[in-house]
Amino acid sequence: MGNSDSAAQVQSVDRAISVLELLAQGEAGITEIAGELGVHKSTVSRLVSVLEARGLVEQLGERGKYAIGFGVVRLAGAATGRMDLTKLGQPVCQALADELGETVNIAVHDAGVAINTTQARGSAAVSAVNWIGRRTPLHATSSGKILLAHLPEAERTRLAAQDLDPYTENTVVDPVRLLAELDEVARQGFAVCFEELELGLHAVAVPVRGHRGEVVAAMSASGPSYRLSRHRVREIVPTMSAAAAGLSAQLGYFAG
Repeated sequence: MGNSDSAAQVQSVDRAISVLELLAQGEAGITEIAGELGVHKSTVSRLVSVLEARGLVEQLGERGKYAIGFGVVRLAGAATGRMDLTKLGQPVCQALADELGETVNIAVHDAGVAINTTQARGSAAVSAVNWIGRRTPLHATSSGKILLAHLPEAERTRLAAQDLDPYTENTVVDPVRLLAELDEVARQGFAVCFEELELGLHAVAVPVRGHRGEVVAAMSASGPSYRLSRHRVREIVPTMSAAAAGLSAQLGYFAG
């Protein structure tokens, strides 16, 4: 591709964005848009046709003016949901931590690791580690397993096939075994880790969904094995799932 072709494509993208910015101020016709942008009407017509096909603009009546389409709302909703996750998640985490008495975190997937963005400590977790901003392995944490389980199959398989570090003797590093566990996580709706990242540490996580139903984060509760036993882990799953469903609803997702 020559430099002239690249420049033309960049110019087309810039003009398309200008069309969206103009329509964000109010509806307009092809002639009005062309006048504002200082280009020929045929150029605007081609740009608007592409944007309309993508649902980013819509025509108001046959051969009428154009306005911002619901496709823009969809894109904005995705960005807003990501930005709102930390703000909306903090009170949900704190309420859950108060109820369970354990540390509650929200983590998101980023470049092959889980990053904790939100944390709240319960009354029994006064000496818990601060996990905010900490990058943790996907295969050795309950949050990471939730995030892995809901990735596209090809990406999930690729990540599971990498050399996986054994943090303890309990860490699952065999890709076949890990993938089988991830299938179970997706089916049952929660993931557990029993001393897989650190000896003496248990955790359980559930998915948080965005407005389209996609898993955007994982909410986990963690604590020492003597307090957060295997039996208690499974007892608190319904409470955690309810809290995650409430946060998902705030992000725009409502289960059918």
